[in-house]
Amino acid sequence: MDTQLDTSLLSPHHIEYRTLQAPLSRPAPTAEERLPFTVRLVQTQEELSKALQIRYAAYARHVPSFAESLKMAEPNDRDSGVAILLAESKLDGSPLGTMRIQTNWYNPLSLEQSVELPAWLQNKSLAEATRLGVTEQKIGRNVKTVLFKAYFLYCVENGIDWMVIAGRSPIDRQYDRLLFSEVYPGMGYIPLRHANNMPHRVLSFEVATAEERWNLAKHPLTNFIFHTRHPDIDIGNKHVSQLQ
Repeated sequence: MDTQLDTSLLSPHHIEYRTLQAPLSRPAPTAEERLPFTVRLVQTQEELSKALQIRYAAYARHVPSFAESLKMAEPNDRDSGVAILLAESKLDGSPLGTMRIQTNWYNPLSLEQSVELPAWLQNKSLAEATRLGVTEQKIGRNVKTVLFKAYFLYCVENGIDWMVIAGRSPIDRQYDRLLFSEVYPGMGYIPLRHANNMPHRVLSFEVATAEERWNLAKHPLTNFIFHTRHPDIDIGNKHVSQLQ
């Protein structure tokens, strides 16, 4: 699979679409694709250790001083309403990527330590992705794309209204290309406490209108996300997985 997350796309601000009140009725995927790795929810201490290993290694390449604080599990990792994705190689079981998903079902999102959500996100079901990390091997780009799909599928399965992320430069541009939009237009980069006060842009993605918006944009990942079944992505049944 040669799909890359950072394919150039139209800006979401140049696209008009109608706001829907409920998720679209989606046809079943028309194709199936096997991956050289699996993505599933962390449920055991061993799996958590693998996620922490890849999380630390990824952050150490870019923000080594902050990475030192990520060698051990964080309190959020075991909170209610939190799930951790782990990508593992089928060849040797080595960790290739990870992402933490925090819903606002039990506690405010981590970014709410630093900013107040606007009115249009109040009383909505939200899921924030944090602690994204992938291997520096060439396959890392594919792993990142599949982790995004798993994040999206998790939100669909659990009735999440909006996906929310905070991206530092230049990583935030990847989410622009995925048609995320600014939560605070004009504010630029905001220091966030849960990200060691590094400046981030806060971006959001409406789950219910995703396929419609991507179709209008002729997004190159539309078939991959919406029309291809990936048996190697296993987000389990509804409700957040709890670590054992």
